[in-house]
Amino acid sequence: MSRVKVLYGVTGEGMGHAMRSRVILEHLLAADHDLEIIASGKAAEYLGKRFAGVSKIHGLHMVLEENRVRKGKTLWSNVLKGVMGVPGNIATYFAQVDKLEPDVVISDFESWTYLYGKSHRLPILSIDNMQVIHRCELPREIIEDNRVTFELTKAFIKAKLPGCDAYYITSFFQPPTRKPDTYLFPPILRPEILDAKAAQGDHLLVYQSGSEALETALAKTGLECRIYNMRPGLKEEVVDGKLRFRPFSEAGFIEDLATSRAVIGAGGFTLMGEAVYLHKPMLSLPLEDQFEQMLNARYLEHEGYGMWSESFDDPTLIPRFLERVPECARKLAGYSQDRNAQILAAVDEFLVKAANEPR
Repeated sequence: MSRVKVLYGVTGEGMGHAMRSRVILEHLLAADHDLEIIASGKAAEYLGKRFAGVSKIHGLHMVLEENRVRKGKTLWSNVLKGVMGVPGNIATYFAQVDKLEPDVVISDFESWTYLYGKSHRLPILSIDNMQVIHRCELPREIIEDNRVTFELTKAFIKAKLPGCDAYYITSFFQPPTRKPDTYLFPPILRPEILDAKAAQGDHLLVYQSGSEALETALAKTGLECRIYNMRPGLKEEVVDGKLRFRPFSEAGFIEDLATSRAVIGAGGFTLMGEAVYLHKPMLSLPLEDQFEQMLNARYLEHEGYGMWSESFDDPTLIPRFLERVPECARKLAGYSQDRNAQILAAVDEFLVKAANEPR
């Protein structure tokens, strides 16, 4: 394949976008393509440690408290930073991109690279998991009691990146598409997950924010629980009976995930996709007022890969989940994917087509 100049944008809302984009970016660099990477928030920090010349730009973000999206604080934070920081930021960004003279734009739910591509009539490829909400048929039983949140989320996603040349949606579930130029692929997995050696352990991996009800419920299981994110800022492990509160370490976290009996976490797509790939049943508590996490959690149970709940207040929840773990493990045994081969081949095909078709 001839060298292609790629403008790549990554939203900073959640680390999943950055980790997914890292895989695609490494593939593009290995193929000797030229890259200009634009990212916001934590994605810029994560990618900046791995790639040279990552440009940070303002992007929308959510304010989270007590497992809920705080709408008022989210709006104020975005408006304040947007009014004060965007105009000069965008002018600098456009000037920098002009020097590359990109042939194609790839956007992981990032708006400014998309707008640059549209204004310059460039081919645009969308790669993310969010478009499943707008571009696929979702079962009524999954969305019906969240109809208002679903419609609002769908409208936002529809307006975010309309009219791309293709939409590559990553998903561990496979709903039928309802829009043209829409293609589903398995989750994009970072190399550390692909190389992890899955084994059946006895401990639970827990990745959740602080919750007294959850901590009490975990203690009652009598199982070793390796817990992340419940006590932020830890410098070393804190042990309370069989509860092990651990400071975050990517290598340690992946080892604990790969050797766990089961996983307890929120509704984020990245951890859920990794748990499915490693055949680990999962109990999900999606963020309140976050439809994408609710969708992931409900599909997890719909596929038989785990359970979901709105709260840890029910003392029977974790015992019921543990009873279902063997059944979920049997269902997960039938799940497989060819690493990241499908989507990487599709990206290559898109670049060849984009580079050879006149605009």
